[in-house]
Amino acid sequence: MEHKKTYHSMTLETTHGEVIIEGPISSKQLASHDFHEDLIAFRPSEQQHKALVEIAKLPEGRIIVARHENMVVGYVTYVYPDPLERWSEGNMENLIELGAIEIIPKFRRFGVGKNLLRVSMMDDAMEDYIIITTEYYWHWDLKGTKLSVWEYRKVMEKMMNAGGLEWYATDDPEISSHPANCLMARIGKRVDQESIEQFDQLRFKNRFMY
Repeated sequence: MEHKKTYHSMTLETTHGEVIIEGPISSKQLASHDFHEDLIAFRPSEQQHKALVEIAKLPEGRIIVARHENMVVGYVTYVYPDPLERWSEGNMENLIELGAIEIIPKFRRFGVGKNLLRVSMMDDAMEDYIIITTEYYWHWDLKGTKLSVWEYRKVMEKMMNAGGLEWYATDDPEISSHPANCLMARIGKRVDQESIEQFDQLRFKNRFMY
């Protein structure tokens, strides 16, 4: 499968200044930007910057960033699912995962997250993919936002809805381990029926055990 990537961008006005939301950006471009020290949800910011540069080098890898001047203040990643996860078991070329989304506290509440999703979907090539995201409450910044698990889940769902992702049922044990966890997905307009059926089989691996 050829992974076509077409750059799109938009400008967002905030009380802290202008934010450019753009991508997919190249690994070289990403490496040239400063990376905000508060982007620490998954690992220390310096390590995360390097990890995103490596994702941007992958044929299917996509990084959309939110930047204030030359400083990356938010991002979203799209990449093939982790080989250890069930979503990779079908070896589906047209299934990619929204693996991470993060915005620094200073630039939250300005719609940066929603617009990272919107800019992502401006690329027509996204209609060729099933895009999934697995949301686990233990990754959420409940302490920083002072939201309850269910309030945060609602915020997360609204943000994902902006990119056309919807809730999907699954019997995945990790997702099923807490009612706030969820699988969300967007099935592109050009995805064939065989791929949709394969995705359904991945969602319900234990279907015949009940």
